[in-house]
Amino acid sequence: MASGRLILDRGKLMLLKNIMEEMPGELELSSIEFEGPFIVIYVKNRSALIKYPLLAQNIAKKVRKRIVIRVSPDARLPPEEAKKKIIEYSPKEAGLDPNGIFFDEASGEVIVKAEKPGHLIGKNNMFRNVLLAETGWRVIPLRITPFESKTLREVNSVLLKQNTYRLDFLRSLGERVHRDVIYRNNYVRLTALGGFREVGRSAIFVETRESKILLDFGINVGALSDPNKAYPIIDALKIDELDGIVVTHAHLDHVGLVPLLYKYGYRGPVYVTKPTRELMSIMLKDLIEVSKKSGRYLPYGEKDIVSTLLHTITVDYEEVTDVAPDIKLTMYDAGHLLGSAIIHLHIGMGLYNIVYTGDFKYADSRLLNKAHTSFPRAEALIMESTYGATLQESRTLAEARLVEIAKRVIERGGVILIPVFAAGRGQEMLLILNNAMEQGLIPRVNIYVEGLVNEVTAIHMQYPECLSKKVKEEIYNGENPFISDSVKIIEGPVARPDIVEDRPSIIIATNGMLNGGPAVDYFRLLANDPRNAIVFVGYQAEGTLGRAVKDGVKEIPVVVENKVEVVKVQMEVYSIDGFSGHSDQRELLTYVKDLNPKPKVVILKHGEENAIEALATLLKKTREIRQFVQHIYAPSNLDSINLTAI
Repeated sequence: MASGRLILDRGKLMLLKNIMEEMPGELELSSIEFEGPFIVIYVKNRSALIKYPLLAQNIAKKVRKRIVIRVSPDARLPPEEAKKKIIEYSPKEAGLDPNGIFFDEASGEVIVKAEKPGHLIGKNNMFRNVLLAETGWRVIPLRITPFESKTLREVNSVLLKQNTYRLDFLRSLGERVHRDVIYRNNYVRLTALGGFREVGRSAIFVETRESKILLDFGINVGALSDPNKAYPIIDALKIDELDGIVVTHAHLDHVGLVPLLYKYGYRGPVYVTKPTRELMSIMLKDLIEVSKKSGRYLPYGEKDIVSTLLHTITVDYEEVTDVAPDIKLTMYDAGHLLGSAIIHLHIGMGLYNIVYTGDFKYADSRLLNKAHTSFPRAEALIMESTYGATLQESRTLAEARLVEIAKRVIERGGVILIPVFAAGRGQEMLLILNNAMEQGLIPRVNIYVEGLVNEVTAIHMQYPECLSKKVKEEIYNGENPFISDSVKIIEGPVARPDIVEDRPSIIIATNGMLNGGPAVDYFRLLANDPRNAIVFVGYQAEGTLGRAVKDGVKEIPVVVENKVEVVKVQMEVYSIDGFSGHSDQRELLTYVKDLNPKPKVVILKHGEENAIEALATLLKKTREIRQFVQHIYAPSNLDSINLTAI
């Protein structure tokens, strides 16, 4: 048994040997720990670290792993002394908040709030290294925004309170991730568990002989009354065998059922970008509230969301992360939503590479950059097809239409209701409307913003590096591009009948599909007046109230205080597809053409039947694509594809 164990751990032993060869003796190596995807090197002589500012980067290049250097607990300054040093050494330009310093004694990290957090890191991590050498604590800077994110505060509080559990989890995960590969003769199999030939409940199971990874695990919010349509096919999963879950973004059709896995006993990691971690907390809690109010059953509660957050591993764009012994994950900007990611999986020693787009937008917007197209390798592309049969108007035309509608409704004394999802579209509407009023394109009126839009906007301010160049620079310069004198933030109890009487005005409220939230109440109050207008700026899924209104239904049943009220729709109804965070048919086709390197397999998902069929036909007919794509698949749920056998 002992010799067998040594054989299995040979790769790990070689890894440790290579790290130790690079370690200067004067640092006094204390231990090397596997903590999730990280290899954490603990040293005793913190003051000597200042001589080796590039040590972590150099070791990472040699062993091709994510390396973090920390100081052993017994060599760190006590928190109160460390706090004084951090305040003393921090440059004034950083705008450090002395009351915003929080120590994580389990990990040796310290959260430090500052107006310009980049000054706490410095070029090539220089200032962070100085603070590490002086105090023994690794600084994690956090941006101070014009209005604080309650969600970010709660997430950090959960992680700090459970820091000992989290460290144990990371070390247990680290041993699992960095275990030696046992099976050399490998395969890669993909199984569709949800979101194929439909929109909603996205879930993909990727399996090798060594590892099992889940890509997204969403819910169909338009079908909550029928679990067979609302949930992915859970029966096909053995959660105790899962190596990890990778979530592309925070929309509920991609993340909405992840907490259920933790309720059922899953205790593995969920990999997300930092913005997605915060946004999914908002979305999941809101789903619970909306479900309670509407009387619809949801199979998990808030404690399962907390469990989900405790097991998150955050990943930056273009950062290679080991998620299993034979799988490396890299996330790239998808341009769909703050923090949305295109997933690249490198499987085996060059065996196979998968690019999974999640939801993506292959065009720039005021808020976000367009989706990434360049990858190290790509044998298979799994691509969304929401608008596979549709050509959208351009962003420029969409903005012009919105401004024209707003101008006309305002001039006749009406109210414009714009239902939005909390994340993405609400922030873009604020950018467009503020700009239009500044340029005199529409009269200045009150823009009421209610619902989760406000909290999500605070998250956007926290992560400007994930936003478009213009918005990013404005935030870095201390501006708030989302707020103006016209914007009225509605928080706490509010008399909505009074707000709709403020004519003319604009109301931006959640939920984007009128599935719940304040937008439903505003719709009920505004619908019977032909002076008013509702403008849909996002996708309306089948089975939702928004889809019924968009399709022209004139009498809509709405639940009000546990009673059904029939709302007569006399307001104008508009739908502007050009604001979608999804690529249209033209952009989907161009994306496949522009992808580098070229995939030989394309798998279509996340689209209704007509969209999938139309896009598959177009791809097959396009000569340029036929030159490199050998197989195009449009599987149904529960279909499996052995990618290595193609």
